[in-house]
Amino acid sequence: MSTISATQKLLLFSTPSLSPSTFSKFFLSTPLLLPKLHFYPSPLTSSSSSCPSRTKVSCSKSSEGEELSEALDEWLQKLPDKKRPLYSHSLPCIEAWLKSLGFYQSRDDRAVWFVENTVWKAQLSLDITELFIRYLKSGPGNLEKDIERRFSYALSREDIENAILGGP
Repeated sequence: MSTISATQKLLLFSTPSLSPSTFSKFFLSTPLLLPKLHFYPSPLTSSSSSCPSRTKVSCSKSSEGEELSEALDEWLQKLPDKKRPLYSHSLPCIEAWLKSLGFYQSRDDRAVWFVENTVWKAQLSLDITELFIRYLKSGPGNLEKDIERRFSYALSREDIENAILGGP
């Protein structure tokens, strides 16, 4: 006979719809299933304390780094033609494309991405109906205020890339 803790007894007797055998079969023998999370290292090597949501992830084994690189390369190979509208791209392909351009993903909001270069710093948001980019005055350069632009997903990936990387 198995021993039952006080908490299990409380749950057993406070749940009238489940018999003890059903409860133990379902709750006690079912393994905890959690999704496998993948964290990708930031493509930028400079450290910046101005962006608190940026996370640096280092791999403890070289095979993990190679695995991440292979996954990124796989999605980059699946990218549709650069003349195709962005709405014809899958989300993993868009994410791989952004990483290849030097963007890194926010920890707090998976739809928000950041990029920094020597002239400007920007925040990109993947909205439901459009792609939104804000060039931040807090970055390098001499912007007097944040500059915002919106792009329809109907534009080609090439046009959006040229517009974004062209800067403010």
